[in-house]
This record gives sequence, structure tokens and C-alpha cells, in this order.
Amino acid sequence: MTEINAVEDPVLSVRKLNIHFRGDDRVTHAVRDVSFDLGAEKLGIVGESGSGKSQTGRALMRLSPPSARITAERMQFGATDLLVASERQMMRLRGNDMAMILQDPKYSLNPLMKVGQQISEAYRVHHRVSRAMARTRSLAMLESVHIRDPERVYELFPYQVSGGMGQRIMIAMMLIAEPRLIIADEPTSALDVTVRRQVLAVLQELVDRAGASLIFISHDLNLVADFCDRVLVMYSGRVLEDLPAGKLGLAEHPYTRGLLDSLPRLDAPCHELAVLKRDRAWRNGPAA
Repeated sequence: MTEINAVEDPVLSVRKLNIHFRGDDRVTHAVRDVSFDLGAEKLGIVGESGSGKSQTGRALMRLSPPSARITAERMQFGATDLLVASERQMMRLRGNDMAMILQDPKYSLNPLMKVGQQISEAYRVHHRVSRAMARTRSLAMLESVHIRDPERVYELFPYQVSGGMGQRIMIAMMLIAEPRLIIADEPTSALDVTVRRQVLAVLQELVDRAGASLIFISHDLNLVADFCDRVLVMYSGRVLEDLPAGKLGLAEHPYTRGLLDSLPRLDAPCHELAVLKRDRAWRNGPAA
């Protein structure tokens, strides 16, 4: 079993999280015995598509589809047991204490509402303030994510903004209540390199200001190694390695090594990239 890195006074503690999906003719085990603690840090979760990264994040928010069966020995957020919390408790937590930034604003923003109204609504759900006060707070939040002319952007519909601006709007909406836990699911995957760096800088600034903990889900190993403090490597629903981000290049598990070796490198050009090899035995436990 993967050794769990000890975290003093964790914000989030997860032990043996399992997620099953029952279909017409089979049961899919999407997440297998995932355990980790999260402190005041940026935790990256990496792996191929289908490795269970996003399903883990959604389970923490209790946003899994009805077809999902979730079990765990522990899923504790502060003083709240997420396994037994009522939907009313979760409604109070979501947005206010924990928030999830999704990867594509085109599918996350309401196309029939102006973006400013959506940010204001997200704030008023958790704070009893007037519409004018919510508008003022929303404009300040748009400015904090480095959007020029927030008054103009406030009145735009989602189809009128670029991908990079849409992602900043999503960040503003999710972080306006300054949650203690932020789960960012591929927040920069649809952006070009320049805009990606700008969005990450905004996210870093807001995390530092609020003193929040961040779970950053991504396919991009280089980005995670540069941006995060610690990394979980997932394969077929299981955590194979838990290591400091700065030591990702020294990873020992053959799957992590395969992911790293399949990346093109400017300092070591080659004619043919390595093909990632997989072992079904890793589903039952990490292999040395």
C-alpha cells in the first residue's frame, strides 16, 4: 500500500475511498482505496484519463452522479464527516467552505445569465447581503482576477468572453466566498501557454490571500511539478505514489517513470518517445 505522507492538523483527511459505478451488465471500480491527508498546501493529482482523478474530486464535494456508490473509512473535512453529512449541510459547505473549479467555462456558466449576475448569485447564496452589495463584491472579485474593465465584463454573457477570461470568471465565482478548500479540475487545459500561466498566477494569488488548501487535478506533469507542493500519481483508480512535487523527476514507480519518459524534452531530444507501459497488477497495489 502507498505510504500516506503525514500532515499535521489536516484540513482534509481521506482513508480508503472507493467509488463503484453499476451498469447494465457490470460494475466499474473507478476509485480504489484512495487515502491521503491535505494540509495548507497545493496538492496535485496526476494520471491518465480514467485514472479516477476527477471522480475523487467530485466525491469530496458530494457531487457524484446517482449511479455512483461511494464508501470510505474516513472522509473528514475539518469538523464535518462528509460521509454522513446531510445535503443541507453540504449546501452550506459548497461554495462557502469548499469550492470546485471545473475545466471548461462553456459548460459551467449559465448561457442565459450575464456573468456578473452569476457571480453575485453565488455570493448571495451564502451571505445575506443586498443586490447592490453583491454587485460591489463581484466587481471587486473580477478586478482581483485581473480582468480589465470589470464593469463592462459584468454585463457580458458567457458567449461574449474568451476562454481565458471565462476561466478567470469561473475562478472569481468559485472563490468569491474565500473557501478553505479549493478543488481545481483541469482549470487550464483549454488555454494556451501564456493565458495558462496568467490563470495560475491569479489562482496562486487568491490561494495565498485566503490561506486556502488546493487540490489541483491535471494531466500536465511539468505544470504540476512547477505549481504544486506535493503530487499524487493515480493509475486505474489507485494512488501509486505520493511525493513532493520538487522530487517528481526522481519518482521510482515504473508508471510514474513511464509518464515522465513519454514527455518530449528540449534538453534531451529524441526521434521517438517512449511508449507508456501498464501492468494490471498495479490495480491491486503499487509495484516496486
